[in-house]
Amino acid sequence: MKNITVVVLTFNTPEKIILDCLKSINKNYKVLIVENSDDFLHKNQVLSKFNNVEVLCTGKNLGYGAGNNFGINKVKTDYVLILNPDVICGKEFFNNIENVINEDEDFSIIGCQYLYDETFMPAGFFDSKRNKEFVKEFRSNKNGNLVDIDWVTGCSMILNLKKFIDRKIFDEKFFLYFEEFDLCKSLKDKGQKVYSSKKLKVHHLGFKSSFEENSAYKKNINHLREWHWMWSSFYFYKKNYSYFYALRKIVGKFLRSGLKVVFYSIMQNKEEKDRYKYRFLGMYNSILNRPSTFRDSIE
Repeated sequence: MKNITVVVLTFNTPEKIILDCLKSINKNYKVLIVENSDDFLHKNQVLSKFNNVEVLCTGKNLGYGAGNNFGINKVKTDYVLILNPDVICGKEFFNNIENVINEDEDFSIIGCQYLYDETFMPAGFFDSKRNKEFVKEFRSNKNGNLVDIDWVTGCSMILNLKKFIDRKIFDEKFFLYFEEFDLCKSLKDKGQKVYSSKKLKVHHLGFKSSFEENSAYKKNINHLREWHWMWSSFYFYKKNYSYFYALRKIVGKFLRSGLKVVFYSIMQNKEEKDRYKYRFLGMYNSILNRPSTFRDSIE
């Protein structure tokens, strides 16, 4: 069974990062590279080396959710494996993937373990106390391969497209962060199955790796991350719980960020001042129900 398509979302990602990711993917599986801009700089190099790869361009930076939705809409198989470009699949990954899917074909999402800072990380639960217990349980071999959980990480996960009526799977109001939390929360609330697999392991190099060769983006990426992490966190809590619950969750961070902007301005520490300024602005815009339009100079 090769009823799986791999979707890799890129955005001006360095060639080496992309090639390392593609080399780790079994060549019997079709791969869609979705470039979140109007031009994929490494198209010729990639297509000359990989016969199983197709390249699509969105035309502009749509963000994680909309970019992946764009790719998923082109998929003709029943299953899609979402991979970040800075992910390298383990040696046994594609030997195990079809058996994992067949363990319970009624699943909606199966998440993978990812190696980060020398530690394999599973997914988890929204309840922090339950999450700590789960991590210990998961690393034992007591519960078999598939473990029922609340959320998976978006860097590597399998979607069962037969369980989705609408191919607009991710909420496109998110530009960056919390998209997978939101999707998993929605599915769990509907009684659908979200699993983490012990047999599917990937190495996640981390977000910074995608920009380390590109100084123009590296200069602004931290602003983008700070702004969108705070915007998305408030929007997630507001959407899935309530506006007042979201306020209660972030009001302390909001006030501290504002005070630290003032403090670091007085101390003439521009780097820290900007860090907290973008945090503050992300929360401020989300509280006012403004869209996640901030891109800095990254387009």
